[in-house]
Amino acid sequence: MIDTHSHIYLKDFDEDREEVYKRAVEAGINTILMPAIDFGSLKQMDSLSFEGIEFHKMAGLHPCDVEELENGFEKKLLELCSNEDIIGVGETGLDYYWSKDHITEQKLSLHAHCRVAKKVNKPIILHNRESTDDLLHIIEQEQDGTLKGIWHCFNGTVEEGKRAIDMGLHLGIGGVVTFKNGGVDKTVAELPLEKMVLETDAPYLSPTPKRGKRNEPAFMKFTAEKLSDIFEISVKEVVDQTSQTAKTLFKLDQ
Repeated sequence: MIDTHSHIYLKDFDEDREEVYKRAVEAGINTILMPAIDFGSLKQMDSLSFEGIEFHKMAGLHPCDVEELENGFEKKLLELCSNEDIIGVGETGLDYYWSKDHITEQKLSLHAHCRVAKKVNKPIILHNRESTDDLLHIIEQEQDGTLKGIWHCFNGTVEEGKRAIDMGLHLGIGGVVTFKNGGVDKTVAELPLEKMVLETDAPYLSPTPKRGKRNEPAFMKFTAEKLSDIFEISVKEVVDQTSQTAKTLFKLDQ
């Protein structure tokens, strides 16, 4: 299995990192993709290694960390994302839940990330919280036929999901699809599995039956099992399809 969105580099895992890795391998995780929160995230990522797991880095600035965009921000982002060991751009996006004080800066940052993603031909990772209309509008503006990426932690409507897919995006399916009263499972059932990838967002958003606990890559098996129930296919078929989609999107076989 490929966890396409994990912040495994954060200090939340400092106390038991090796045990977390072992549980991930035992659960069938062999690849972990790591979106950045800020430019300092890359240094944290560089220290990670464990036999049996491939770690891949992304570079970007999380919308909750956007207050003022420094001069040269886009140039620095482009330089980082141009490196061969960076497989994606982000995570970026919009977040109107925590604060509406820096919406203009968030939008400018998202546009910059989109431009960089197109220049380096790498997927963009999109965070979205209470900002769907604005997020999809910006993707529409930036889409020139080459922009690709993932709507991370997808929890939109069927119509929003189809709109995103039509714009060239994939849907990141994480723990929220397992929440009993969330309704995401019913929405996902109406959308194509071949446009989905698995993710955890560890250490956040643990799936049922681990809600309330720190999330970790091993818990992704519960998300895979939920998709197996939703689409009435085997867990292996879910894993095979989502893994191949992730490999193709991020060019992991190259």
